[in-house]
Amino acid sequence: MELYLDSANMKEIEEGFKLGFLDGLTTTPTFMQREGITDIDGTIVKLSKIVPVLQIEALGSTAEEIKKEALRQLNLGLDPKRTVFKIPVSLEGVRACKILRNEGLLVNVHLVYTLQQAYMAMHAGATYVCPLVGRLQDQGHDALTLVEQCVDAVNYYNYDTKIMFSSVRHNEHVRNAINIGVHTITVPLKVLKSLTENNFTQIGTEQFFRDTRMMMVKVKEAIRPVNPVVSSETTIKDALVKMTEYRFGTVIVTNKDGSVQGVFTDGDLRRLLQKDGDHVLNKKLKELEYKTPVSIDANALLNEAAALFKKTNVDNIMVTDGGKPCGMLDIQDLKND
Repeated sequence: MELYLDSANMKEIEEGFKLGFLDGLTTTPTFMQREGITDIDGTIVKLSKIVPVLQIEALGSTAEEIKKEALRQLNLGLDPKRTVFKIPVSLEGVRACKILRNEGLLVNVHLVYTLQQAYMAMHAGATYVCPLVGRLQDQGHDALTLVEQCVDAVNYYNYDTKIMFSSVRHNEHVRNAINIGVHTITVPLKVLKSLTENNFTQIGTEQFFRDTRMMMVKVKEAIRPVNPVVSSETTIKDALVKMTEYRFGTVIVTNKDGSVQGVFTDGDLRRLLQKDGDHVLNKKLKELEYKTPVSIDANALLNEAAALFKKTNVDNIMVTDGGKPCGMLDIQDLKND
């Protein structure tokens, strides 16, 4: 099934065709007017240079006028092998279709609302026949049955025509088109971008990234670019200031010789305040008692850190490099790159 973008917005068109596999672009005078385009010919020429196949309107009251307009547009420098002329279905429209097809030009007979209209376009040799699904459904008609009947007619009578599913409003329309077996679909960029989206896919992909990170990233690559170290001579009040500055709930307390005395956390602070009141804020950190801090080497993988967090049931682990503290690993750092 060919996949076309349906737009006249240059930013959308450039974004869509970066995918590299769209088959072409459909556009309309209404789209162009909506985008504020005044140089229609200039826009057509520009688009013809950036899309594989361009489908543009060839308007006229008679078949001769339609042919004249198509040839005028070709003379702008368009490639006849990569240009499809869109003609609204009518008696003169299908006559023009036959004339252009006899001259080897490509034609899309569109604005099709009935099987009879589609049949006339097929029999006139239309390259594409284009029912408008969204518009038909807006009017309460069974548009999907019409499209299916058009596909069946092409297949049954062996017409050299592709049925184009157009007026696409949402993701479900694309699924409908695939199920019916249409030959071509043209979709707005918003719908096109939604076709690969699925919540379960997103969840699974994120899990793969997290698991890969755990197996490949070292602890030193995950810790924040600060080393929350304070001297044991620091007061608890100043340690609290440092915690705020570092945006950590933990500081590493070191002795004068650089050895680690322990780790002081905001949990320790809350317990001291509850027990002894706010006068403890003027105490120095060296006056406190510490448990041996949980530590891990900076070159360990995050998987090892995760196992250590689980084993010790702590929220922070001291990271050492060559035996010296170089930072703290928060349990949240395992989740955030």
